[in-house]
Amino acid sequence: MADHEAIRKLAEALVNELTEAGKAVATAESCTGGWVAKAITDIPGSSAVYGYGVVSYANGAKESILGVKNQTLEDRGSVSAEVVGEMAKGALRLSGSDFAVAVSGVAGPTGATKEKPVGLVWFGWAVRDGTDVRIETASEHFTGDRELIREASVAHALQGVRERIGT
Repeated sequence: MADHEAIRKLAEALVNELTEAGKAVATAESCTGGWVAKAITDIPGSSAVYGYGVVSYANGAKESILGVKNQTLEDRGSVSAEVVGEMAKGALRLSGSDFAVAVSGVAGPTGATKEKPVGLVWFGWAVRDGTDVRIETASEHFTGDRELIREASVAHALQGVRERIGT
């Protein structure tokens, strides 16, 4: 699991790498409630590489702000590869950034199903590649209480953007 100092170090490394690359990142968050954006903006100089984030906790916000299709939400649910992919793509479109990361999961302690247990978190990364946009998704199953699941999700989201810089 991550901790607050580890998250700060990841965010600092990300801001430095984005600055060196002359790139920017945007966020679209559900279960992390803006924590990824907070981690980035806690770093001095982050305004040069971060200008846009959406907390879309409700499905209606995912639809109206990020352009997630209602049919996708109905068919797959908000905690799915398809939804985080559409969230990331929407954040990239809205922001004009080079990268976007989206997070949606079941942080608990309630809201779980057999198919989507507490700790299941989906991540989506959108990468602008010339005129094309590449979308990548992945899930993780974190353990612990709500705080630990959210904290691990933030660290994973930040690390995922770092891995995509220069790709």
